[in-house]
Amino acid sequence: MGNEQRQRKYFGTDGVRDLANSGNMTPELALKLGRAFIKFNHAHRPNAKKKIVIGLDTRLSGGMLEGALSAGMTSEGAEVFSAGIIPTPGVSFAVKDLQADGGAVISASHNPAEYNGIKFLGSDGCKLSDDEELEIEDLLSTDDNKNSEVGKIHQRPDLVTRYAEHIASYLNDEAAFDNVVFDCASGASAKSVPVLVAATKFSKLNTAIISHEYDGRNINKDCGVMHMENLTSYVVNHKMALGFAFDGDADRVLISDSHGRIIDGDIILWVLGRWLKKRNAPGSDKVVVTVMSNMALESHLKKNGIKTLRCPVGDRYVLETMRSSGAGLGGEQSGHIIASEFTGTGDGLCTAMLFMNAIKDLDEDVSTLIDRFGRYPQKLTNLTLTKPRELVDMEAVNEIVKGYEAKLTDGRIFVRTSGTEPLLRILVEAPEKSTVENLSTELANKLEKYS
Repeated sequence: MGNEQRQRKYFGTDGVRDLANSGNMTPELALKLGRAFIKFNHAHRPNAKKKIVIGLDTRLSGGMLEGALSAGMTSEGAEVFSAGIIPTPGVSFAVKDLQADGGAVISASHNPAEYNGIKFLGSDGCKLSDDEELEIEDLLSTDDNKNSEVGKIHQRPDLVTRYAEHIASYLNDEAAFDNVVFDCASGASAKSVPVLVAATKFSKLNTAIISHEYDGRNINKDCGVMHMENLTSYVVNHKMALGFAFDGDADRVLISDSHGRIIDGDIILWVLGRWLKKRNAPGSDKVVVTVMSNMALESHLKKNGIKTLRCPVGDRYVLETMRSSGAGLGGEQSGHIIASEFTGTGDGLCTAMLFMNAIKDLDEDVSTLIDRFGRYPQKLTNLTLTKPRELVDMEAVNEIVKGYEAKLTDGRIFVRTSGTEPLLRILVEAPEKSTVENLSTELANKLEKYS
């Protein structure tokens, strides 16, 4: 059976993820994953030096898993460069900066602190494909360590500074806003954002950094993109002009305008798309979005001569579609944004800098963006899966969905299983809010038995 027909056992849409120290996220499996990754790399690049960069977020379980993962890699002769606490895109940067053969990130991104995960990057600093992850899974079942070579671990805390200063170089000084606040989600950006601020004009302006203290248990807790009220209330109460919130591994960003309203990935793509088109950047005639993006985004981009391409949820699928289509920009409503001229992966800090450049160059009024975007009403309903994903009868679900779509003269319905959580996600979108509410409720009740 070919890889395209096979289901991955351990890897989801964003690496291997589970409750830390249980299930698929134990030190034992981390060690095996480390070995398998090096074997995978060696099979594809037999003459490579086996240089691997590892980074992690602030979770208490991170050190435990890093120790096991590093042990697995070094037992296969790898040279591991430990960057410590650093955003996922920081590891991507370090892989290219050190000309390493790959990278690994220990993070569960937006999930609560009790979760953790492991995702691998290739020598280009980008996430592996589904087929490549299947190859690693195949190597787990042949976990025989016959390598007499033992690798070495290097502590490289300087990589955080190198990454943050690199991102800082993207910001045009005149584009830096006064009265800006950064919410670090008590996560991986906690060490990077202060360096970025110090390296830019922000150091001379009224700039605030919040939720940058961490204890291993407070990542994403009441802060960051998962709890935007932390940022929006700060913006309003302190009369700030703009606020940026990151998730646990800082590959996502959401923005608060001065009114405390949330600027999501769709609006960010609308702004950056127009900016890149104005600059005549490579691939600026296309923008890749996922099936979750609002239909208003397509309409706005079309007015600016920009074609919209849709792909499955997941930033690596965004990147794959960008590569195959030649698009220079892509992203998700959730705040994963990839601008290929600047980065090869979702990068919250980079997106924040580019957004400010775009606002300046387009002479935009940030406080009116949400009003002018005029999104279609959307409702996302999550049903908890009580049975394994592979047992969900999606054929029966799709038949029901088609029946409800027939009731819409304009709009859409999209149903999928989550790749990172045991959920069935139901998205309804239409011009009228009442239609969205009614159809969402009816459909959720209908599909509950399939979850």
